[in-house]
Amino acid sequence: MKALARLDLTDAATFPSRRVEEWKYSDLKRFLREAPELSGTAVVGAPGPFYDLGGDAIVFANGRPVGVKDYIASGDQTLRLRFISDATGTGHTASARIVARPGARLLLLETHEGKGSAYVAHNKVEIDVASDAEVTRIVLTDEPDDAISVAEAEVKLEAGGRYRQIIVATGAKLQRLETRLRHEAEGADARVDGIYLLGGSRHADLTSVIDHVGPNGTTSQLIKGVVRDEARGVFQGKILVQKGADDTDARMGHHGLITSERGEIDVKPELIIYADEVQCAHGATVGTLDESALFYMQQRGISADEARALLTQAFLIEVVDRIEHEGAREVVREWLTARL
Repeated sequence: MKALARLDLTDAATFPSRRVEEWKYSDLKRFLREAPELSGTAVVGAPGPFYDLGGDAIVFANGRPVGVKDYIASGDQTLRLRFISDATGTGHTASARIVARPGARLLLLETHEGKGSAYVAHNKVEIDVASDAEVTRIVLTDEPDDAISVAEAEVKLEAGGRYRQIIVATGAKLQRLETRLRHEAEGADARVDGIYLLGGSRHADLTSVIDHVGPNGTTSQLIKGVVRDEARGVFQGKILVQKGADDTDARMGHHGLITSERGEIDVKPELIIYADEVQCAHGATVGTLDESALFYMQQRGISADEARALLTQAFLIEVVDRIEHEGAREVVREWLTARL
């Protein structure tokens, strides 16, 4: 079969359908038959949720850069990367490249902020982590329930590079956040976490492909999600251990909660190993809230809705607590709590 071209909003022939294995749970072709008209200009407006943490900023408004669109970190730095959509029935694409030089420490605070209606957004980030550098990427999404949004990140780790990621997805008509990470050299270390919290008929797809090429690499991945009403959550995680990537330690876990009769969670974890002397594991669970815990809390005067919110928060907060930067961790905790 001919390989699918990379997604291009100007070319409908590149829009994947459910017949494409990696998109089987997120049928873009079903919702997007033709290339959308190009979005007009947009106003940046209020600062994003990470504003108080300071640092530098890269902003895209309807795909157009407001200032520079590439960034090089050489020290201990913070970058707020904002993808702002304010459009109705049109589409736009943005791309940025982030480089962390050897020994750099970069806190990358990324937001996808949407207004308007029925827009299509395609945002791409390339992240290069040099030897002994560290990048922490934290992503928050807040988009309309009738939007289509695809965000792609391509990450390359050099020898001894460290990468930390957490994505918090709240969904849209179709929202897909894809991470492709490659351990280029020896001793690279990655943690690739995620949360999805979905209601109504929202759809969120967290897809990741982690490719171990160099030896002695480590990957840890923890994904947790909650769906209610008629929402649908998707997690597709693939870890590849190539020949020569000996002594790899890679572990993946997904845990989901469905709190309604019509909610849906689709999970597809994969491990493909071609090397020797590796430690690799994956696991996935999907369940419901503990009815006995709900009953116990209601017996002590807590309403059913508040009890569900507290139990949901306790379930998800484990992922948030893995954020090492205290200020960013508190912003994410407050942002998530407000949506419970």
